[in-house]
Amino acid sequence: MSSNVPGSPATVSAAAEATGGLNAGNFIESEIDEQLFRFNSDDTPLMNLMLRAKRVKVNSPEVDHYMIDEPIATMKTAEAIAASQQSQSVLPLEPNQQNIARPYTTLLVHGVDGYTPDGQETTPGKWLMLFVIDHDTTSGNPVVRSINGPRINPSDELTTMPKIPAGTTLTILANSLYETQKEVDPDIIVPQPSRIFLQKRGMNQVVSDYFESQRKRLPFSKAVIAEQAIANFKVRGNRTLWAGRPGKFKVNVPKMGMQYIYTTEGLRWQFKRELQHQGRWTVERIIGLAKMFFTGEDVPKTALLLAGKNLLEQIQCIDYSAHPEIQITTKENAMGWVVTNFHTVFGDIEIKREPTLDRLGWSNSGALIGEDRLVHYVYSAEHSFSDRVGGEEAVRNGILIWDAVALKGSCHIWIDGEGMASGAEQILMWDSPEEPPVDKNGSTYYLLCDCPGIGDDARLGQTWHGVNTNVGSGSDMKVVASWSRVE
Repeated sequence: MSSNVPGSPATVSAAAEATGGLNAGNFIESEIDEQLFRFNSDDTPLMNLMLRAKRVKVNSPEVDHYMIDEPIATMKTAEAIAASQQSQSVLPLEPNQQNIARPYTTLLVHGVDGYTPDGQETTPGKWLMLFVIDHDTTSGNPVVRSINGPRINPSDELTTMPKIPAGTTLTILANSLYETQKEVDPDIIVPQPSRIFLQKRGMNQVVSDYFESQRKRLPFSKAVIAEQAIANFKVRGNRTLWAGRPGKFKVNVPKMGMQYIYTTEGLRWQFKRELQHQGRWTVERIIGLAKMFFTGEDVPKTALLLAGKNLLEQIQCIDYSAHPEIQITTKENAMGWVVTNFHTVFGDIEIKREPTLDRLGWSNSGALIGEDRLVHYVYSAEHSFSDRVGGEEAVRNGILIWDAVALKGSCHIWIDGEGMASGAEQILMWDSPEEPPVDKNGSTYYLLCDCPGIGDDARLGQTWHGVNTNVGSGSDMKVVASWSRVE
């Protein structure tokens, strides 16, 4: 600003005193928060989401963040189980899932038909159920018995084990106890946290007495933040919230010794699901995206798509003529933004441009976020100050903010239009009846049409995962894709 002392840094003054006696370390309070939120709001949507998110005060710049609170509901068989005339079998699972199903738990086997009460005929569409007896002492896997499996003789009390393919999904149901039983193993619930670093960000500014006397419309009487300074502070901070990489290292501070510096992890790298988008956007693809977002184990209240400019243009140019029932409206959402609202039967998607994605080179990408599934971690040792500049009619104001933003839940989806996939689960959309390609690490597809190339039961709206397997031996060996449905 022209009224600032040229060449001087910029920050906030003693925010505690200036805002009516708030304690130091609690700078972002509702009065200030609302003003900061509306200050250049359209340039920094992610930071404004963070300021509105659930705020958690912490006592360390290192936080163990539990992204998913839901217990595991499904497992998959690591190997196939051969049909056997035995009444029980070892259920092969991945090592990190072996102890989840405790004795007396029941498991529903997806895609494997059960049998009639006499055990002589299958019951198509009525799946097999297993009962966990114990754990195998050698492998650690559960030992299971089939409940509605085949019987050698109709009068047999126990059923035998049918064939269960590798990669079969098992849903964990309730336990089933015997008549006098009252004791049962406690559930094994060991959530896996991720380490979040809070980054300390600072801003300094020298404000002339004349500038302060102008009584700008900001929530500070003694500490006025120049518009361009705070705008720059927010924009740079917004880039960090998107793309920062986590780090922790020491620096040697004169007269103070060695001290740690922390850098926080950007939201882009926290997503557990990525949609690898190819081709043009259609109404069917948007509806499929809404279905994936709203129908998982973690169901959010709202969906906000923060989009780069090219992604926003592609969605705006979708041909809606074949879908007159689709409602595209403009409204002001709960955040105070004017957004494009896309109504689907699964839920509404609010679409807003995020300029920071363009500056980061992600114009074809976007983030589908549940607004109520963000956490704002704030370190308690926050400090603000205000000093007179010696020999000048000016005040040096400062603020230090030590915080981080993190995703909560599993609903969030990163839409990758740049072809720069990270280590998250990658989902592609497929609109052909032919079998889709499978890469060396396996591929997951959301089907936009029936796909007999995968199998007769591969239907529109389903998600399928394929892995390459070797079939045959020697010169006759070939690589084929093995497909399993993802629930």
